[in-house]
Amino acid sequence: MKYFAAISPMLDEEKSTLYRPDHLNYLQKLQDEGRIFAKGRFADGTGGLVIYKADNLAEVEKVVKQDPYVVKGARSYEIHEWEMTQN
Repeated sequence: MKYFAAISPMLDEEKSTLYRPDHLNYLQKLQDEGRIFAKGRFADGTGGLVIYKADNLAEVEKVVKQDPYVVKGARSYEIHEWEMTQN
């Protein structure tokens, strides 16, 4: 299992507010399935971050493209494989 950081920059604040409940419900479903490691919005209002657990980038991209924020044009996305380190 690998970790992938999906950054979701704000495109349209009005749409983000409108579709927030759908987005949160979508993420809760994925979290209940064990597919999310961590999630949250940026304090400065510029977007958010979800760290997904998956086997590969294609799997995460498919999930991110189905997020209501992306589907409705409220947010864009950028995905990077993330290597967690221990101190």
